[in-house]
Amino acid sequence: MRVISLLSLLILLVSCKEEKQQGPKNLKVGTYQALLKVNDSLDMPFIFEVLSSNKLQIFNAEEQIEVDEISYRNDSVFIKPPVFDSYIAAKLTENGFEGNYIKDDLNRAVPITAYFGVSKRFEAKSKPITNVSGNWETTFSPDSEADSYVAKGIFKQDHQKVTGTFRTMTGDYRYLEGVLDGNQLKLSTFDGAHAYLFNATVTDSSMQGMFYSGNHFKEPFIAKRNEFFELPDANNLTFLKEGYNKVTFTFPDANGNTISLNDERFKNKVVLVQIMGTWCPNCMDESKFLANYYKNNKDKDFEIVGLAFEYTKTEEKAFTNIERLKNRLNIDYPVLLAQYGTASKVSAQEKLPMLNHVLSYPTTIFIDKTGTVRKIHTGFNGPATGDKYTEFTEEFDQFVAGLLEE
Repeated sequence: MRVISLLSLLILLVSCKEEKQQGPKNLKVGTYQALLKVNDSLDMPFIFEVLSSNKLQIFNAEEQIEVDEISYRNDSVFIKPPVFDSYIAAKLTENGFEGNYIKDDLNRAVPITAYFGVSKRFEAKSKPITNVSGNWETTFSPDSEADSYVAKGIFKQDHQKVTGTFRTMTGDYRYLEGVLDGNQLKLSTFDGAHAYLFNATVTDSSMQGMFYSGNHFKEPFIAKRNEFFELPDANNLTFLKEGYNKVTFTFPDANGNTISLNDERFKNKVVLVQIMGTWCPNCMDESKFLANYYKNNKDKDFEIVGLAFEYTKTEEKAFTNIERLKNRLNIDYPVLLAQYGTASKVSAQEKLPMLNHVLSYPTTIFIDKTGTVRKIHTGFNGPATGDKYTEFTEEFDQFVAGLLEE
């Protein structure tokens, strides 16, 4: 009997071990809700769909982000969104996964949990008290003179569903999606680089709420309806200091070559200088636009050169991120490493001392065939801004065409 008992125990232990090892090996195909932990009582949701074991899509309003860098090790999954230097590392569960959204270079980790079969971003339980469609004059950090800044909220509402964005003087908060649940507005977006959550209490004519960026930053905001509100002209915010009419720089490319605007390839051409970073979503939006424009116009005495300001700690890693961005977005124009170790705008301005400041990533400098700066555009109105993006692209086409004809 003792032998039989020991044998039975051994069989049970082996059986349990095999059962433990027979957990999920891959993500199940289907829709998931992911929850990023903002704080102990608040989650930031987004929706993604697994198309196969090594491919998924992240959804933010009209945006669909394809992710094809998915790997597995033992009982864990590693998901790396395109372009940006961040990733999700999580343990697979029967119902999804549990782990962290990680940015190594910034020493940041946000807990994340995903639930299979859940397709709603937010749960809305009450009928909306109003319709927030339209324009909203917005102030972030209204009680702080040092940190306060203005923005323009642009929203569309269909029953409880709300989409739109906030435009600021330095760019937009990209594709926001959420609900109006009674008098509670809830909006979020996750693009692989940033996780944004906006919660606000609304009336027919006002909003008061809080903006969260991951689990490391938050600030209050207030807003009021104002269909006529406009932000300052993005073409007048950054300019050359008195005594300058040209931009000069010398920075290296990935091959160790130093590139300057005095080089032969830029002489007697219209040149766009893009101040950017591979970590910056608005820069990604602009880079997509510029890459396509350059492809169609590089035979017209036209050049673009990107200047990357990277917070990653090493030069090698910075160039790796630049090459990743170029390959992912099919960028044919050179992107130089202007700075690594910090993305400080003050430090960026020190590298380009002819500018009054670097207010935003991206900032685009338009230079004519004589080397004279004709315009500097601060920020970028991406496709999430709708009509403003269309307006920008039309203005861009006309202005560059005019420079090419001179």
